[in-house]
Amino acid sequence: MIKIGITGGIGSGKTTFCKEWEKLGVHVVYADDFAKQLMNENEELREKITKVFGKASYDSEGNLNRAYLAEEAFAKDRVEELNALVHPVLKERLKEYAHQKEQEGVDVLAYEAAILLNEGRPGWLDFVIIVTAEEEQRLKRTAERDRASIGKIQDRIDKQPDFEELLSLADFVIENSGTLQELQEKAEKSLRTIQDISGK
Repeated sequence: MIKIGITGGIGSGKTTFCKEWEKLGVHVVYADDFAKQLMNENEELREKITKVFGKASYDSEGNLNRAYLAEEAFAKDRVEELNALVHPVLKERLKEYAHQKEQEGVDVLAYEAAILLNEGRPGWLDFVIIVTAEEEQRLKRTAERDRASIGKIQDRIDKQPDFEELLSLADFVIENSGTLQELQEKAEKSLRTIQDISGK
C-alpha cells in the first residue's frame, strides 16, 4: 500500500485536492475528523482534555464542545497544549488504521493534516505533498468558507507553520492559485506519477 501525506496552510486547497483524489479511488483520512472522533470516543483522552481545558470541553450529553475548545485553543494561544494531548493518541491510532486498511487491500492511502511536518517528515509515509497558494487567495477562500473576518483568518495563518520553509520535505508541491480544473489536472497527474514510481 502506498502511504501519502498531504498538507498545506489554511485556505491552500488541500482538502479540495484530497476530494479530487477520492474521486480517483484514493482512500483519504482527514486528521481533523479522526482527531474529533478520538476526542469523543477515547476515554483517557477525554479525561485529559477535561482536566486541562475544563468541564466545558464537553456538553451536558458528553459530546465534544468544539466551539469552546476552538476558542480556548486559538483565541487564548493554547493550540500547542491541545496538540500535545491529542497528537500522541492520533499517531498511534493512525498507524493501527493504516495497517488495517492495508490488510483490507487498499492500494493508496492518503493522510490530510495541517501540521503533518511539525516534527519533521513522518517516517511511515512513502510520499509527502504540500499544497500551496498565494496568501491573498488563501484569505479570500477561507473568509468565504468560514464567514470569518480577514483579521481572524490572518491570525490563524500566523499560528500555522511557514510552509515555504517546509517545501524541502515534500516530494511534490502543488501550486493552487488557479482554477478548480487546473487543480483537478494536477491531482490526476500527481497520482499517476506516484503510482508509476511505485509500480502500482
